[in-house]
Amino acid sequence: MKRNLLKNLWIVYVILLTACHSGTEVDILIIGGGASGSTAGIQAARMGKNTLIVEEHEWLGGALTSAGVSCIDGCYNLPSGLFGEFRNELIKHYGSEEVMHTAWVAALAAEPSAMNKALKDMAAREKNLSIQYNSTVKKITPSRKGWVVKIDQNGETRTIRTKVLIDGTELGDIAKMCGVRYDIGMEARDSCGESIAPEKANDIVQDITYVAILKDYGKDVTIPQPENYDPSVFYCTCKTPECTHPKEADRVWECDRMMEYGKLPNNKYMINWPIEGNDFYVNLIEMSTEERNAALEKAKNFTLCYLYYLQKELGYNTLGLADDEYPTADKLPFIPYHRESRRIHGKVRFTLNHIAQPYTQQEKLYRTCIAVGDYPVDHHHARYQGWAELPNLYFYPVPSFGLPLGTLLPEDVENLIVTEKSISVSNLANGTTRVQPVLMQIGQAAGALAALAVEKGESPSAIPVREVQNVLLDANGYLLPYLDLPVNDQHFKALQRIGSTGILKGRGANFGWANQTWFDGDSLLTKEALLPGLKEYYPEFNREFPQSTITLAEAFNLMDGLKKVAGGCKNNLEGNSPEKQWDLMGLTDYNPTRNITRKEFAVLLDTWIDPFNNVQINIKGDVKRAIK
Repeated sequence: MKRNLLKNLWIVYVILLTACHSGTEVDILIIGGGASGSTAGIQAARMGKNTLIVEEHEWLGGALTSAGVSCIDGCYNLPSGLFGEFRNELIKHYGSEEVMHTAWVAALAAEPSAMNKALKDMAAREKNLSIQYNSTVKKITPSRKGWVVKIDQNGETRTIRTKVLIDGTELGDIAKMCGVRYDIGMEARDSCGESIAPEKANDIVQDITYVAILKDYGKDVTIPQPENYDPSVFYCTCKTPECTHPKEADRVWECDRMMEYGKLPNNKYMINWPIEGNDFYVNLIEMSTEERNAALEKAKNFTLCYLYYLQKELGYNTLGLADDEYPTADKLPFIPYHRESRRIHGKVRFTLNHIAQPYTQQEKLYRTCIAVGDYPVDHHHARYQGWAELPNLYFYPVPSFGLPLGTLLPEDVENLIVTEKSISVSNLANGTTRVQPVLMQIGQAAGALAALAVEKGESPSAIPVREVQNVLLDANGYLLPYLDLPVNDQHFKALQRIGSTGILKGRGANFGWANQTWFDGDSLLTKEALLPGLKEYYPEFNREFPQSTITLAEAFNLMDGLKKVAGGCKNNLEGNSPEKQWDLMGLTDYNPTRNITRKEFAVLLDTWIDPFNNVQINIKGDVKRAIK
């Protein structure tokens, strides 16, 4: 009996030892609960995968919340996927959208604490999602099945094994630990072929900002004069008698107008002012933790100096750091706003040229998109000592854009997906891909990609682009930034799919701050617009039309011809008359002799031939083969 007892005790010991050795196992581990990490976790969990987010601080949302940049930059008319859901959570919180129309820098503004609550509420509804706060990564080791990650939480070490790892950090620290190659600073002009890039490469990054969230206390709350206070560096933050030599003469505003730039609900103010305000230059990226902390203390001090200037010199002495936002000793955000980080070498690199002229590039990356953006290319460099010698990148005009999937995938490291500002884009392109709505969409795409990889037992790089895109479309995501149809329109997906083949191409436009792309769905289809893209997909197909426009009858005949060369195309409408098919597709005004519109043709092509799913593309958008 004693022998059996010892045997049983030994078995228990072995089991406990094994458990301690193996640690926690999850399908997907996300390091960083920022704008990307939060949505990555929610999406992966919704797809049934055991997902863990490890976050250094106490909040979710990163730039939106922990950094205090709570005026949403762009995508007001492109409420894609989880970003759209997040916006709806904020509307529910405040009672209406109009309550958030307070700032002039953005269409939607909210308190950082409200955004944190919205994201935490969304995350809490996902039973497959766990979040570990106040934790940092100490070591990452590749394994046969993925990664082994050692986490420190309040002095205790925890080992986590995961199949897929997602870097959701602000500066790409996990990508570096995993051995990914990357760039920092500006590329040379001939590196990415961008005409406005500097002639020579440099390591200059964008200014960071330690944002201040102020509220009106109705009494004098002027802080003591901070150390190293120099009012002259702020003289041209707005129109003042002392402002005689502004850095940007065409951007000097009235002071009250400046203060309303980031006005928030509940009489609060986001102080993230780029014009000789609290932007601060430091390149933190390759610093140690200790060096970063020391540098950030200087950035905090600079923001406090700016606050003192606003209170003492400009008379806003009833505005002070909000005491109901951040649970920090100094009432400042957990982290600064990082506009730039490491940029990985990915499967593809997305450049300003891909944004400005997507259809003329050698790589057809517009076919592979998983997120959209419409913010201008906007770089902050005015606090850098040699700022005047850098390219002028204040709101460089571009159309809206789709961001390709390959930017999230490191070139030579498997089972790792990279998000946030560390994706594979050029320095110039980062000026628009860095904004919050795009980061949230990047995260959702990363979560979808990771979940598909776990489900199939494959590396993320082996997952077909179209599979990821279909998941995002089913989640009300945009692939391309067409303004023609809202996401709840029954033909939204058809236009997104056909646009993503390039058989019919969109039209980009720029109007000041408004960067747009249109499918021009109500315009008449022309053979000049159709045939080049059609022949890229089906080179053996040859059809001529007697005139530039195409009638409904000709379009139906075209489907019959395409079906023969496409092979294996089936739809549920066959056997019905063309008029009945037209009706079943949700289209109106059937008349075989009238000319067909671009939207109508897209719906017809999507239903009959479905080139989006029936023709494979690779990560660079090249057409591979038709599925027989």
